[in-house]
Amino acid sequence: MALPAHSLIFLLALSLMSFFAYSGLARDFSIVGYAPEDLTSRDKIIDLFESWISKHHKIYESIEEKWHRFEIFKDNLFHIDETNKKVVNYWLGLNEFADLSQEEFKNKYLGLNVDLSSRRECSEEFTYKDVSIIPKSVDWRKKGAVTDVKNQGSCGSCWAFSTVAAVEGINQIVTGNLTALSEQELVDCDTTYNNGCNGGLMDYAFAFIVSNGGLHKENDYPYIMEEGTCEMKKEESEVVTISGYHDVPQNSEENLLKALANQPLSVAIDASGRDFQFYSGGVFDGHCGTELDHGVAAVGYGSTKGLDYIIVKNSWGSKWGEKGFIRMKRNTGKPAGLCGINKMASYPTKKK
Repeated sequence: MALPAHSLIFLLALSLMSFFAYSGLARDFSIVGYAPEDLTSRDKIIDLFESWISKHHKIYESIEEKWHRFEIFKDNLFHIDETNKKVVNYWLGLNEFADLSQEEFKNKYLGLNVDLSSRRECSEEFTYKDVSIIPKSVDWRKKGAVTDVKNQGSCGSCWAFSTVAAVEGINQIVTGNLTALSEQELVDCDTTYNNGCNGGLMDYAFAFIVSNGGLHKENDYPYIMEEGTCEMKKEESEVVTISGYHDVPQNSEENLLKALANQPLSVAIDASGRDFQFYSGGVFDGHCGTELDHGVAAVGYGSTKGLDYIIVKNSWGSKWGEKGFIRMKRNTGKPAGLCGINKMASYPTKKK
């Protein structure tokens, strides 16, 4: 018996809805790096691990090391999946750090040495205190003041990348030229107070750039993911200079936004949380402390679906987060801000 026309239309609509629902799920799974059925048995988790190894070009020294990494991978996978079932505004994914424990990750990829008591050596006044009106949103990437996302590797040089991002930003704003600058020069040469791959502080790096007469281009002094010998001979090539630097008043999102509306900033955050390690997209509003351990750059702010956020450029490569960036919730009601982002912001100055 033939079905009535309206029944056929209903069935067709139903099948299309199923198709689009499935497509949406598949897309989501491709974003996070696994599908629910991958977690249904140990064999499927092993298959997923082998696929992940191939995707991220991982090589292990022994079979024992490989299985040790598998157990960590499995534990991280379940954490990612459980979190994704609970959180609404952001999601986690199986990124290249999925075979590292939280402690290993902290030791390899963070590197901020914070001594807030001695840091406030910059006596210059906050230059943006009289700013009264700022735009609803700012994205310095769209304004051409942000270079491509870089990768610090397993060297605790985040402080150098944070510093350089802010200097690249103000240099573009003043000169109109976006020039990638050398983190390696800071790692190798700024050693009075900073400690290369063992951590440092952005204000000390700004002070070094001023006293050193500038910073070389990345192409002239490329990054090698480890400490090298300071090459003073590179003074013959062109450098980018700054005039000085200022600190944003602590624990004030209002002042941070006043400064950020005018230029990219160096900021410090607590990035030791497990969710931060596997952040893959959305507006991050997850659990984190305020014990600052990672230097990054604030490069804009905005709002989406009632959520206010700060755009942060990280230095863990473009495969992490949103092509290397993270949107962190702001307007939290807490003076320090999410992950302490309002606690230690600073920025370089450059005379026109």
